[in-house]
Amino acid sequence: MNIELRNAEKGIYLSLLKHTDAELLLKLRLRNLEHHAPYEPKREKDYFTEEGQRQLLAGREEEARQDRAYMFGIYLLDGQLIGQITLSNVVRGAACYADLGYFIDYAEQGKGYTSAAAQLVLEFAFRSLALHRVQAAILLHNDRSRRVLEKNGFQPEGIARRYLKINGEWQDHRIYAILVDDMPQQA
Repeated sequence: MNIELRNAEKGIYLSLLKHTDAELLLKLRLRNLEHHAPYEPKREKDYFTEEGQRQLLAGREEEARQDRAYMFGIYLLDGQLIGQITLSNVVRGAACYADLGYFIDYAEQGKGYTSAAAQLVLEFAFRSLALHRVQAAILLHNDRSRRVLEKNGFQPEGIARRYLKINGEWQDHRIYAILVDDMPQQA
């Protein structure tokens, strides 16, 4: 499966990550390991190997084929991988939603790339996948992530107490969501 989404004005594109991207993704993760630790779950050592990333990506490829998750790389137009954005836990039927998660290389933060990537993924979620809702959970103190969501029309819905185990501790998260009705209509 090959899906590519572009925002030429912002200078990025998204492409579904494949198991053959394991080395690139591993380098990105290792470069950001210390910086992202306060926002990530603790991982087993083999996660931070090329084989660990290959297995992760092979699993995500299968999930995309089954319409259960879509893991995109965030690339600069020159092909440099600078982040990842994922629609996961896709639910169909009466619920029709997915969860959004993302990270960006610490050296590329504050340039609007994550907000632009989120906008592209939302357009894909609502227009191509016909989802009704996309939701995200962020740590209460993660102001950068909050701004990404708010710039894209997400609304806060409440606090999920001790929702995820991040950096070894169960931590509260604020839940945000956007509905298809909240998206601007295409001209």
